[in-house]
Amino acid sequence: MTSKCQSSDVLQQNLTAGTMMWDSNLSKSSQDSTGKSASCGTVSVFFPITMMVTGMVGNTLAMLLVYSAYRKKENKRKQSFLLCIGSLALTDLFGQLLTSPIVISVYRAELKWKRVDPSGNLCAFFGVCMTTFGLCPLFLASAMAIERTLAITAPHWYSHYMKTNVTKQVLVFIWCLVLLFALLPIAGVGKYTLQWPGTWCFISTGDKNVTGNTFFATTFAALGIFSLLVTLSCNVVTIRALVTRCKTKATSTQSSKQWERLTTETVIQLMGIMCVLLTCWSPLLILMLKMISTHTSSHQCNSAAVSLSPQDLQMDCNFFLTAIRLASLNQILDPWVYLLLREILLRKFCQVASAVSKCSLNAQKETQCPLGALDKKAIQNDNVHKQSLTMENTNLNGGNEDQ
Repeated sequence: MTSKCQSSDVLQQNLTAGTMMWDSNLSKSSQDSTGKSASCGTVSVFFPITMMVTGMVGNTLAMLLVYSAYRKKENKRKQSFLLCIGSLALTDLFGQLLTSPIVISVYRAELKWKRVDPSGNLCAFFGVCMTTFGLCPLFLASAMAIERTLAITAPHWYSHYMKTNVTKQVLVFIWCLVLLFALLPIAGVGKYTLQWPGTWCFISTGDKNVTGNTFFATTFAALGIFSLLVTLSCNVVTIRALVTRCKTKATSTQSSKQWERLTTETVIQLMGIMCVLLTCWSPLLILMLKMISTHTSSHQCNSAAVSLSPQDLQMDCNFFLTAIRLASLNQILDPWVYLLLREILLRKFCQVASAVSKCSLNAQKETQCPLGALDKKAIQNDNVHKQSLTMENTNLNGGNEDQ
């Protein structure tokens, strides 16, 4: 495996502008070897360092907010959601802490993996981490989408049966299941290989002679796509239920206005979640299926013994590198999409609402409007819907209000 700065002339001549944006330090054919090494060692390392720092900041902040909210007694009904979002932030944080330092070390070693990993064991570890911390966030996103759908469409059932113990068991099951799956290549089913340009290891998509390799790679892609479909389907059902209930409560009461505002905010957030997931994960999963079908892998980029033309292979390799970086970007965006941006937007909204509608002094101190509070007259005049309205508002917030 040669390094990125030592790529063949064919690959260099066919680099696209989009690839140059992602990998700006790829040397031109006219540069000498010294210039190549310097460029690779000083410029490209900025990318993984930036991703690691931004991801650590976002996920750590999200975990602190979740921990603070989880300890509050008034958030007892939202503990299931808080456990899910906290687990997602913890998973993303560990994924970055275990993989980013390795990538940075390889960049500092002039993109020569063998200098960092002479035995090859680190490549297998890196592959296990990539698989585990790739599938876990997808499955956790699906779990949160299912939890949110149940909270909105079946609030009474959710309140009685969705206990924190159940949530903890589901989270542990997801982690254990994904970890066991990721360890299959260590047991001889599938294979982790060094991927182009030599800075990371992942599932091989082209070694059809390796026992169970096609099965392992296909299963990873299928599980990822299935998780995306579950998340999207549940979010669509939730949005439809919210819009329908918002129309049925179309009155001028304070509780109806609060419900309409919460519905709008939640719908926008769910649409943002779907856009981020599709953008970050669809390219990688679809490209994996394509490369599996053609029995090619990005570690073959510098090899002439492949069935594809150099141009097609180079394009797949460039897209595969971009796709894996998009998937890694999802670890950075997760805490912002699920929690932090919602917090910031709610703070600004409540500051404006406080000045206009004269929110209570307690709400001003917490910079948070009483999202779960309903008009007392409306509750007294409508005792039949008292319990359901309270549960709906609590479930709709789902831990996303300012904790």
